[in-house]
Parts: sequence; structure tokens; C-alpha cells
Amino acid sequence: MSVAGGTLPVVGCGPAVAGTGRGRVRRERRVAGATRRRWTDEGRSVLLRGLGVLGSGIRREPRLFGVALAGSALYGVMTVGTSWALGRVTDRVVLPAFAEGRTTTGALAGAFALLVAVSLAKSVGIVGRRVGAARMQYALQAGDRRAVTRQYLRLPLSWHHRHPTGQLLSNANADVEATWYPVAPMPMAVGVLVMLAVAAVAMLLVDVVLALVGFLVFPAIFALNVVYQRRLSPRATRAQQLRAEVSEVAHESFDGGLVVKTLGREEEETARFRRSAEALRDAQVQVGRVRGVFDPLLEALPNLGVLGVLVVGSMRIEAGAIGAAELVQVAYLFTLLAFPVRAIGWVLGEIPRSVVGYDRVRRVLEATGGLPYGGVAPATGGPVDLSVRGVRFAYDTADGPVDVLHDIALDARPGQVVAVVGPTGAGKSTLTNLLVRLVDPAAGEVLLDGTDARELVPGGVAARAALVPQQSFLFDDDVRGNVTLGADVPDERVWAALRLAQADGFVAALPQGLDTRVGERGSSLSGGQRQRLALARAVVRRPRLLVLDDATSAVDPSVEAAILAGLRDPSEAMAPATVVVVAYRKATITLADEVVYVERGRVAARGTHRALLAGSEGYRRLVTAYEQQADESTGERSGVVA
Repeated sequence: MSVAGGTLPVVGCGPAVAGTGRGRVRRERRVAGATRRRWTDEGRSVLLRGLGVLGSGIRREPRLFGVALAGSALYGVMTVGTSWALGRVTDRVVLPAFAEGRTTTGALAGAFALLVAVSLAKSVGIVGRRVGAARMQYALQAGDRRAVTRQYLRLPLSWHHRHPTGQLLSNANADVEATWYPVAPMPMAVGVLVMLAVAAVAMLLVDVVLALVGFLVFPAIFALNVVYQRRLSPRATRAQQLRAEVSEVAHESFDGGLVVKTLGREEEETARFRRSAEALRDAQVQVGRVRGVFDPLLEALPNLGVLGVLVVGSMRIEAGAIGAAELVQVAYLFTLLAFPVRAIGWVLGEIPRSVVGYDRVRRVLEATGGLPYGGVAPATGGPVDLSVRGVRFAYDTADGPVDVLHDIALDARPGQVVAVVGPTGAGKSTLTNLLVRLVDPAAGEVLLDGTDARELVPGGVAARAALVPQQSFLFDDDVRGNVTLGADVPDERVWAALRLAQADGFVAALPQGLDTRVGERGSSLSGGQRQRLALARAVVRRPRLLVLDDATSAVDPSVEAAILAGLRDPSEAMAPATVVVVAYRKATITLADEVVYVERGRVAARGTHRALLAGSEGYRRLVTAYEQQADESTGERSGVVA
């Protein structure tokens, strides 16, 4: 090969070049064939799995499905009966009236009664089908929502940490709805099968030739529905997944609204949500395009069948094979079948979404890691005798487990106040979660009155212990509801708990007192007020073990001292209890009977405040850091003045 007067060597490519076109075509055909087979297998798999999901719903609600199916079957039979009745009226009333120029009152009354009777029976079928299908759909959705919610409550915090809240909301709402969405048209689709069977018999009895025309239309409708479902399946699957992603982003944006606004990130957050919303929009547009192509075709096929029947029927009338009444009966039957046959397409079209929603819900319901329980009932009366022995705990992360606590051991005698002190990240909050059994240790045991917490009956720990966490969560309810959480507690006990939490003053000053709504997350209250209401919520339960995880950090030191003094002395609000408090203020620590100093996930020292000040350098440095900083600031100011 010459190029610009030279020679371009070509090594070993003669035969290959000659066969490249045919080879590429063969490869493309193989790839295309494999892709078609994969899509076919996936479509078949989705269809079979979707039918399995609907079958499980039928097994769960057989009576409601039976009502809906009976109504649908009655509707199908009466739909065919309407065409038969119209044929009889045409043959015995309309045609004789045209031929003779008159008719009788009896003939008109009989025709009217026949048509009304068939219409009433069909109406009964419609009502039964819709009521049964709707109640079945809502019952299945409600059952799954309850099951998902119970599973959320059963699963440990470690599982929740791995799943975004928006995704969990989508699982309990959008995915459950998508799972059982095809239930509404399903009885109608089954009734359509009955209708088609009856219609086939009716058309065969009227005229075999016209029946054959109909038999050509129905397979075409079913084939088009199958192609429709296969094209729609991957697009509907992606749209359903993107719905969950949009829910996750929206929940994060709303939940972090304060951060977004204070840091001026509105535009960035809006752009992040826009990207997710636009991806969902594009996916929905793809679904809409498929439906836009196939919906007119599904509408057109029955109408084409009607035209075919009219053309063939006209020729049959001219040949004297049938009469006008028979043609009217078959043609009208086709017009009635056009809409109900679409129900089959609705079911097939929604099956992909149903399968995706079902898979997402099942992943929640089949999740493992729940806390095991024993059969030991909690002891009653008196403060808890708390003992922690050799506890180790690790959080699961994408890079593997990360140890947080190592061989933790501590004791709290009944009625004792124990302060847990340590730097940030030492594992203090994790330890409090272990004490009230929000999580279980990887090794060791937490003993309440000498019984391992894992051996108690469900609710056994909650009956003894109460936790007031760092973040005080309040519901969008009134003060009473936030303190009692729906329990039947007299107002006298509520006020007593508020007094102990030093919250009675500001609650009494609220416009409606206990009936004042506090807004979402307590938005109408200050941080200190929210903390005091959260403390009152724990106190009103009269726990035998009270765990405070830095629960008074937002209140004034004097108020905190009054609260802790009230916790030490039994009163009408607080029964005698063992108190474990995570603290950093020196005034709080000095009120404790014993101090446990935690450092890097281990108990570095234990003893009284004075003993630890003398014997633990890390403890002394931590608790005096604020005082040293204050002294340095004072000295600096004095130097400037000098």
C-alpha cells in the first residue's frame, strides 16, 4: 500500500480485513441476540415473580379477594349478557317496529326491564369488585406497614446507622404502595378472563366466522401486553429506585434545614435535590414514552376488531348467513370488551414496580441482627444494682468493625450516683446505650440486679431504666403529650416531674400550660427547655435506673445543680433510683458518689473526685481545662489593662 510515494507495510491483516465486516456483523448479532435473551429472561422472571407477589397477597386476604373476584366475574358475565340482551331487543322489538311501523307497550316494557335487570346486575358486580379490591389493597398495605414498623423497632441501632432515614421512609410508604398497587386492577383482570371465555362461547354460538375474527384480535392484545410489560419493566424499576433516592435527599435537606440556612448552602442543597428530581423526571418520562406508544395501540386493537366484525358481518348478512341482531350483538360485545381488556395491561404494566417495591420491603423484613430476649421478669422495687463486666463493643463500618469500648468494668450500687467522665470520642455515649440495652456488647455483660440484660423479657430493661440522651427530641405535640408519651399519667405526677426537672416555671408561663404545642422537634423552646422536658419525660416513668448522657449541658449550672440534687433525694416525682450521669462540668461531677474516668474506650481510673484529681493526670487535665482557660483569659485581660 503506497502512501505519499512510500510504502505502508501491512502485516498479517489481509484475511482479517477481508473478513472484518462479516466478523463484526456476526459479533453484533451474537451480542444483540444475547441481549434479547437476557431481556426476555428478565422480563419472564419479573412477570413470574410479580404473579408470585400477587399470589401471596391472595393467600393473605382470601375472603376479600373472593368478594372482588365474585363481583368481577358477575360484571364479566353481565357484560356479555348486555350484548345478548341488546341483540334480543333488536331482534324482537326494534326490527319488528321498523318492519311494521309500530310496536306495543308490552314489548317496550319488556325490553326496558331486561336491559335494567342486566345493568343492575352489572352494577352489583362493579361495586363488589371495587370494594373488595380496594379493601384488599389497603389491608395488605396496612399489614406491611405495620410489619415494617415493628421490624424497625426490633432492629438494633447499628442496623439503623447503616440505612438512611429517607430510605426507611420510602420502604414503609412508597415501596409498600408500589408492592400492592396491582391489586386494585387484578380482580378486574381475572374477571376479564371469565368475560373472554363467556364471550368466546357467545360468539361461537352466534356465528363461527365472526368468532374467528374476534379470536384473532384477543391474542394480538395479549401479545402486545407482553411486549409492553417487557419494555416497561427496566424503566419502571429505575423510576422506583429513584423515588427512594429523592426521598432520601429531601429528608436530609429538611432535617438539616438549620445547618443549610446558617451556612448559606441553600443553592448547593437545591442543586443536589434538583439533580435527583431531574433524574426521577427523566425516568418517569421514559416510562411515559413507553406508555404513550403502547396505550394507543391497546386502545386501537379492540376498535379494529369492531371494524373487522362490521365488515365481515355485513358480508355475512348479504349472504344470508346471519341477521342484523346477531351482528349487533357481536359488534356491541367488542365495544364493551375494549375497556375491560385493558385491565390485563394495567396489571402487567404495574408488575415491575410491584416486584421492585416487594424486594425493597423484603430486605427490611428479612434483615437480621435483632436483640435476643430471655424469659426473666424484671425485679420490682428499689434502685437497680448495676454491674458492667468485661464489656467490649465495636461499630460496623464499610472498612470493617471499629472497636469503641475495651474491657469496660464498673459498678453502681443501689441508689448511688456515678459520673462517667472522659474526652470526646472516649465511648461514653456508647456505654450509656449499652446500659439501657439499645445495643448489646460484643463481649462481656451488663447486669441489672444480677441478671444479664439479654436474659430479661422484652420490655424488661425499659421497665427498669430510662435514658435521657444528648440530643433532646420532642414531638410536635403539647407539653403533656411529650412528657407522658401517651401513658395514662395524672397531671399531678406530670407537674411533679416538671418541678424536679426545673421545668415547671416556664411550662406554667406558656399560653396553654400543659396543653401548649411545642412545635416540630420542640422548635418553640430553647435548648435548655427541651432538655428539661426530656428529663421530665424520663422522671415521670419513675425508673429504677436513670442514665443521663450529658442531658443538662444546655441549662445553667445552678439549674443543673438543683436538678441533680432532686435526683438524689426520693420525692413524689422520683422514686429511689441509681443514677449514671455523663458529665464534664466540675460542679456536676462533685455531686457524684463515684467517678469513672474513660479514655480511649477503657476505664482509666475510678474513685472519688478528690482521689482522681490526685491520682490521674488525664482526669485532672480534663476537668480543670475550662478553669485553666478561664484563668488564662483573665490573666491576658489583666495584662492588656496593665
